[in-house]
Amino acid sequence: MKIALIGQDIPALLPSLLADAYFACKWPVELAIEERQDALGDLLGRYADAVLRQSGVEGRVLVTASRGEALRGADAVVYAGDYLAASRFRMDREALLGDEDDPGLSDQARVNGGLGGLMHTLRQGELLRQLCDAMEEACPNAVVVTMGQPVGRTAAILEKRGHRAWGLGPSPFKGPGGVEDIARRLGRKTQEVNAVTAGLPGFAFLTELRDQQGKDLLPAARELAERGELGRLTQRWLARWDALAVGSAVGHAEFLPAQEDFTPEAEPAFGESVERRKERILRMNTVADKGLGDREGMMAQMLLLSTAPAERPMRLLSGLLRGESVTLPAVTRLNRGVLPQLPGEIMVECPLRLENGKPADDRFRLSEEAAHLCVDIGEAGLLAAEAALGDASALREYVETDPAMDGLDRLYLEEVAARMARMHSDILPLYDMDSEE
Repeated sequence: MKIALIGQDIPALLPSLLADAYFACKWPVELAIEERQDALGDLLGRYADAVLRQSGVEGRVLVTASRGEALRGADAVVYAGDYLAASRFRMDREALLGDEDDPGLSDQARVNGGLGGLMHTLRQGELLRQLCDAMEEACPNAVVVTMGQPVGRTAAILEKRGHRAWGLGPSPFKGPGGVEDIARRLGRKTQEVNAVTAGLPGFAFLTELRDQQGKDLLPAARELAERGELGRLTQRWLARWDALAVGSAVGHAEFLPAQEDFTPEAEPAFGESVERRKERILRMNTVADKGLGDREGMMAQMLLLSTAPAERPMRLLSGLLRGESVTLPAVTRLNRGVLPQLPGEIMVECPLRLENGKPADDRFRLSEEAAHLCVDIGEAGLLAAEAALGDASALREYVETDPAMDGLDRLYLEEVAARMARMHSDILPLYDMDSEE
């Protein structure tokens, strides 16, 4: 089997991708990495060879500057890309700031929701449109796992282009407000609890929490939130929706109207910092030069894996392509009844249980209040995906209906959205229109 790895975030993911494929799964798969920088491509190839050699698995790693070569005959594609995410976000934010006479729309400078999230989706849409064109020539039946933000919307773009898509976004189990944090506050270790989260990508709720003896810990978790120990936003949302938001509260707030005690980050993190990238390259070079049989090389590899993201696309693909039975805690896919309260075409994020490679017929439920909200946010995500594929009417409808813009002048927002799309027309040819349009 062959898996193509596409996108500028692949080098940062490579340590965990290789470890999962060749050590955890013992999978003799061919990995084809698209990398157009010669020096980085050489490093990735040498590093991968050292890891593969130590694993003893008869796999293969190809590093190529040719997307066609990377994709040709692939059974699956992992996409982890974006387009100059930080600099383009700053362009969006500056366009929304306004001036002394006009306070502007700075609250809409967001990564995943609102006007900023719409622009982010449009830019991802152009990259994915190019990827889909290449896939339809080189590997039309390939399964796709997207890790590109906003995950729900990039997965929807791929589905609308006719590709079977799955998504893996920032884990609701990690970080402040995540399952691990809640378990710790309850005096439990993460491995001592069984948790279920369900909802939308980046907008999930804790629906079940039990210890290993089956004791229900969800009431105690809700009490933490009611006392404000999980933050004011989570406390307010629990009272409003009768549901415990889990994962990043900042991430949830991006999909909602302006919050009185929340200000979007002015400089959100996109991928690795420069310092982290330098450290990763140094450690990859150590592994490539020393090998994993050497103590220094092994230490460098352990450090690389210690900072790897929690998402595991190779384990997901191993289950799907090899017909294995596996459970993953938070996977994005088309609803199709997984959350019966939501429309079937919405992208949802829930546990995925594969039985012999096929999704089990599991169902999850939210409170009625949270479900209604998820319908509105999920449908806005679908409209953003359609707009990213060039549907100008979907762009207008998104602005008219997105809950993140409640309370604002929608007609004015339509004008702003059109101007911002034109601002990025150098990379958005589908929106390269005359100013009068």
